[in-house]
Amino acid sequence: MPRSARRIQLLAAAQEVFVAQGYHAAAMDDIAERAGVSKPVLYQHFPGKLDLYLALLDTQTSALAEGVRASLEGTRDNRERIHRVLLAYFGFVDRDDHDGAFRLIFESDLVNDPEVRKRVESVTARTMEAVADTVASDTGLSRAEAELLATALTGSAQVVARWWLASDRPVSQEDAITLLETLLWRGISNFPRRED
Repeated sequence: MPRSARRIQLLAAAQEVFVAQGYHAAAMDDIAERAGVSKPVLYQHFPGKLDLYLALLDTQTSALAEGVRASLEGTRDNRERIHRVLLAYFGFVDRDDHDGAFRLIFESDLVNDPEVRKRVESVTARTMEAVADTVASDTGLSRAEAELLATALTGSAQVVARWWLASDRPVSQEDAITLLETLLWRGISNFPRRED
């Protein structure tokens, strides 16, 4: 198997084990077994369990950040942008039943490790900055003002999506997004585009 394909296979197996058992309870033996490889093969790709976990976090945080950034592109309609950002968060969370990516990032039992914390803070900052870039460009607000508003928008998306998942999806994803979109739009629409 090519090295890149093997790496993808190992990361997928590790994700299943880390989500099911948590970082501390997961063993490299379990991950190798889940991947159907020997431990030496696993160690050829990742020198240790923390290295494997960090590689997995890098993959998933990049996926979330890119999903949010992509949701802002392709339209100039700001209400549609809010809808797309919420869809990116809820879509990422909704994958959780299948792969647990959201839990790996935001509910890790390793959150006090400096390298893990750095990655979690990084994805929070990257998603906020993507929204702040749009807010600043559209409204002419200062960078600090745009970041404050972007933090409110992305923070709401993250917290509500996590609550929705933890509460066993008490409303449909579509209804949850519509409710939150309506709330957020009523606030951010008070900051019109400069050309309007």
